Amino acid sequence: MKCSTEKSSCVSRCIKIGLLAVAGVGALTWVVMELWNCLLPDLFTGVSRIGYWQALGVLVLSRILFGGLRGGCHGHWRERRAQWESLTPEERQQLKGRFHSRWGNCGAPSKVEAPENTGGNSDQPSGTA
Repeated sequence: MKCSTEKSSCVSRCIKIGLLAVAGVGALTWVVMELWNCLLPDLFTGVSRIGYWQALGVLVLSRILFGGLRGGCHGHWRERRAQWESLTPEERQQLKGRFHSRWGNCGAPSKVEAPENTGGNSDQPSGTA
């Protein structure tokens, strides 16, 4: 019974994040549409007003042209990988345990031992082994 409750909380969390992402994209699209319609037709001759879906298309096109097709923050992941490679095996296990205790219940049956093994070590600085 405990696993199904944890899975349902994970599913509800994922649904909430998804809904927030959709609402954020919708709000950003509306802002782009309003800014376009307020500024560009008055500033440039021949530019017409756009609708909501055209504004979404402008956002997607700008992402492709200026942001690339890959996700952002690639330097962030390189830094994380370098940090991971510099850890000792004990520090890696400690980090895995903390990650599992926080996110391990999503989508798979949880192991009860993982949070208990890392409970006392989470307050230690990462420099100590």
